Amino acid sequence: MGCDGGTIPRRDELVRVKKKPEAKDKDSELVFQWRYCAVTQQVLQPPIVMCGLGKLYNKVSLIELLLNRETMPQSALHIKGLKDIKDLNLTPNPAHENVDKNHGESDKTAPYICPVIGLEMSGKFRFVALWSCGCVFSERALKEIDTKNCHKCQKPFTDDDVVVLNGNDDDLVVMKQRMEIRQQKFKKNREKNKKVVKVEEVTTLAESVDTTKPSTSATSKKVESDSKKIKKYIPPLNGAKRPGSIKENTHDVKKIKPSYSVAKDPKVSDVYKSIFTSHESEKQQNRAHWVTYNPFYN
Repeated sequence: MGCDGGTIPRRDELVRVKKKPEAKDKDSELVFQWRYCAVTQQVLQPPIVMCGLGKLYNKVSLIELLLNRETMPQSALHIKGLKDIKDLNLTPNPAHENVDKNHGESDKTAPYICPVIGLEMSGKFRFVALWSCGCVFSERALKEIDTKNCHKCQKPFTDDDVVVLNGNDDDLVVMKQRMEIRQQKFKKNREKNKKVVKVEEVTTLAESVDTTKPSTSATSKKVESDSKKIKKYIPPLNGAKRPGSIKENTHDVKKIKPSYSVAKDPKVSDVYKSIFTSHESEKQQNRAHWVTYNPFYN
């Protein structure tokens, strides 16, 4: 029965038994959820954002993934743009800021706390964020202080604006429903704003037309009165008759004879005659006429 040395073996040492699955370290899992980006697994650094399901992300890394959607993981496909994320207004933990960072990150203190009660945002307590303003505080503070105004910035909110951060499976179902409700509200508000803008443009145009009506009527009367005093001159139309009988101001213009030449005119000076091509100096020159002159051949 015994082995070498007089020892008696147990049953589990001789019979092969199925190994139990390795249990997850809950503490390390909580630290990963609350201190690391859900997409890139990098340390969370401000600016920190959340999605409609309550997951935490680095805003810079998430924008890079949105620009190149081929590298977007399956867990973040519900994020299609910046309208699907919200900047978080977090309250830093003064105890965590005083920790010596030369020894690395400390798991004993969380980087952020609840601004109302002071609970650390380490995952041991449930935290919520408001989609309307982005403020973050503990769920206990939300329940103890029963009000529809934010505990930090005093902005009003509704139940659909409450997002549970890093919630369980049951919370994810509720968060999906609230996210769909917010998207429907956003579409309705956008359509209303478009209609309001169109109505405002129409009213402003109508007001501008009403204000300009008296001024235009007064100016039109002045123009009509002035037009009666001034005699109109209409130039003659070639080959067409003008309506009405209007007297034209005609002037007698002497026609120049076709045989007239400046070079033969005794009243014109010699300097003035030298401008024209009929002058003797122009006839005796060796270069070509200015119309046919080409510097490459002349």
